[in-house]
Amino acid sequence: MQNDKAYIAYLAGRARLNDRAAFRALVQHFGPRLFAHAYRLLGHREEAKDAVQEAWVGISQGLIKLRDDAAFMAWAYRITSRRCARQIDRNIKARAVEADLPELAFEETGSVRAAIDRLKPVQAATIRLFYIEEMSLREVALAMDVPEGTVKSRLSKARSELKTHLKGYEDDKY
Repeated sequence: MQNDKAYIAYLAGRARLNDRAAFRALVQHFGPRLFAHAYRLLGHREEAKDAVQEAWVGISQGLIKLRDDAAFMAWAYRITSRRCARQIDRNIKARAVEADLPELAFEETGSVRAAIDRLKPVQAATIRLFYIEEMSLREVALAMDVPEGTVKSRLSKARSELKTHLKGYEDDKY
């Protein structure tokens, strides 16, 4: 993992110096991850694709200002999160928010993945960035554009809800 971070920092530094091959390597490495992050936040494939495309434009334009190449991953997630937030704002303005959102299907009954899917999108994204992407609290805070305390709070609440979801499954099982 440390070598991966060093390599990413190297690529970010090269891309900042207009190395197109390095930028393409960053897109190949982070493209699917940023799409998955956007999809978790937005819940729609096409909107997620659009948000990620906008994010890559922002990343390419802002790369010159990136001061710490090692922070590229968190920075890229942060830009993507902001693009998703803009899309959510557009969606809210474009249509009235329904009062009762449909309950998410609990397809993989009892699995951690299904329990995570039942969380609010920001909680699910926070859990995935921290545990699956193995980002530090600081990196998650940068990626989500919130203070570290908010990340800790979201993680705590999400863990509690996951325990409830998983306990409910265990109780139903027996």
